[in-house]
Parts: sequence; C-alpha cells; structure tokens
Amino acid sequence: MRKEQAILEEAITKLQEYTGLPVEIDGISGEEKQQTDAYLNIAKKAFIAEVKPLVSKGNKASIFSQLNHLSDESRLPVILVTQYIPSEIANEYINNGISYLDIAGNCSIVYKDLVIRIEGKKREKVAKVNQSRAFQEAGIKLLFQLLLNPQNVELTYRELSKLAGVSLGSIGSIMQELVELNFLLVTNKRKVLKNIPSLLERWIIAYHDILRPRLLMKKMRFMNPEQYNEWDHLPIQNADGVVLWGGEPAAALLTNYLSPEKFTIYTNNSWQGLIRDLKIVPDDNGTIEILRLFWNETEIPREKYVVHPLLVYADLMGSNIGRNIETAKMILENELSYLQ
Repeated sequence: MRKEQAILEEAITKLQEYTGLPVEIDGISGEEKQQTDAYLNIAKKAFIAEVKPLVSKGNKASIFSQLNHLSDESRLPVILVTQYIPSEIANEYINNGISYLDIAGNCSIVYKDLVIRIEGKKREKVAKVNQSRAFQEAGIKLLFQLLLNPQNVELTYRELSKLAGVSLGSIGSIMQELVELNFLLVTNKRKVLKNIPSLLERWIIAYHDILRPRLLMKKMRFMNPEQYNEWDHLPIQNADGVVLWGGEPAAALLTNYLSPEKFTIYTNNSWQGLIRDLKIVPDDNGTIEILRLFWNETEIPREKYVVHPLLVYADLMGSNIGRNIETAKMILENELSYLQ
C-alpha cells in the first residue's frame, strides 16, 4: 500500500502543478478500504481514486470492470491513478467514460463542467513491474504449475524443472525472486506460497504481455457457418496430438453460461493438421486462434477436452469483454476457489 500511496501523492502533486486547482486526498479506513484506495476532491468535486501501479493489455479488462463496479457502487466518478498508461489503453478508457491520471501529470478527467486534459508530459523512467525473471517466460511457466497446485512449491528444483519445462538453473533464481517479492515463504521445514490473489493477478498480466503472444500460431475460421453453432460437437478428441479448448469455448463447457463468439484452441500439433481434423481454414481476421501448449499435458487431467480452469480464467480476464469477465469471476469462485 505504501507504493500505491506514493504513486497517488506524486500524481496529485503534478496535477496541482499543471492546473493550479485545489486537490485534497481523503484517506479511507475500515470496510471502505477494501473497495478503493482514496477519495479525491478536485475543484470541489468528489471522485474515487483507484491506484494501479501497472496498466497493460494483460489487466486492462479487469481494471475496467473494477472501476465500473466502484462507480456503480459509490455513485461517484472514478479516476484511475497509475505510474503510466499506454496511449491506446488510455483512449479506450476515455471512450468509455473512465478518467485517468499518471505520475507525469498526463490525464483526462471529465465530470460535469470539470474537464482537464493534459498530454505529452514526460515521465521519469520507471522499472517495469514484470521485468524480473519470475514474470518472464520461464517464470510464467513455473508459476503456472505453482498456481495449478500450490503444493507443488514443496517439490525439489529438479522436479519443478521437469514439471514446468524450465531449465534447472532458472528454478533457483525464480524461487528466490518470489521470496523477495513476498510471494513465497521459506522456512527450515517448508515452503509456502503467499499473497496468492496478488500473485495470480501478476501472473495473468505477464502471461498476456509476455508468453501468450509467443504461443499464437495462426488465426483461422470455420469452413462452414453452421459450425459456429455446432462447435461443441467438433471431434477434437479424434484430432492428432493434444487439442484442447481454451478461452470462451472452454468457459462455456465449464459453466454452461457463456455462448462463445471467439474460439481458442491449444494444441501440441501443427495448425496445418487442424485443417483436416476440425474443418477450419487460415484467416488473419478469423475468430479462431490456435496456440501452442506450453506445459506437459500428461501432468494435467483433461475434462471435456478443455485446458485447466486457471488458463481459462486467464484467457477470459485478458479479453476486455464484459461477459467474459463475468464468467471468469464464476470460474474463480468455483473451480479456482483454492486461489482466493
């Protein structure tokens, strides 16, 4: 929380410097503290401030959902306060009525007759949150196995290396970083994952920003329009290699709640092999994405030919689609309740 407070104070200082407007911060305690970080009074107008050190394509959807929820619950406008927000994400938020402020003083704050727009201010270079090895490719693969089963943290480094498909030399440094980041407690008798909800959020961001783009092999579409309504009857169990549903179709099979519009498939086969097996064809604008498996499938029991709910949850949370975020929360509360 001290980091979030520092970000908030630095951003407010810049806002006051550039606008000359009075800005007051009202701290929050008790039950309200669980909902947001602070109330702001800008030019005698009340806002809720939500501080997020990192905003990226990996968490922009979940942040957007949280901000809308806070606004609905409080009946107050919300300001996202952050170190830095990419311009394309800032524009998305602006178009959806979300105000933001960064530590360089760049902002878009619009509420009733108050309109503040500041652009082009340079920020001091800040270290990216996910630059440690724990949130690069090897760490993402290892954390996937630890989040699948937190008891895996007790395995030997050699066992973890084999399980995650990560070099033995990387395991020790990643585990040490998890200790330093306060995600792992190591005693003489045991090792225990800590702050798992925060670790899960960081992992999802890193997965979408670092690993997932590298897994994408091909965009495709169904040969026949009828297949979009009959996708759950496709014989993926008869396809060569391992072929599993991810994303929206996996969520539909797990929850019976979501009707998929985009289709994610994870496989250890080539995308060419799926043309024959699933009657799909390459299309750069297609609604089917084919991704490589990044884990040893024999270690994960299959149900309904879907990937583990952890990966379904991650796919949905990175989609920036409201109905997917809602479904992801259902999966977190049920299949992934052990991570809460």
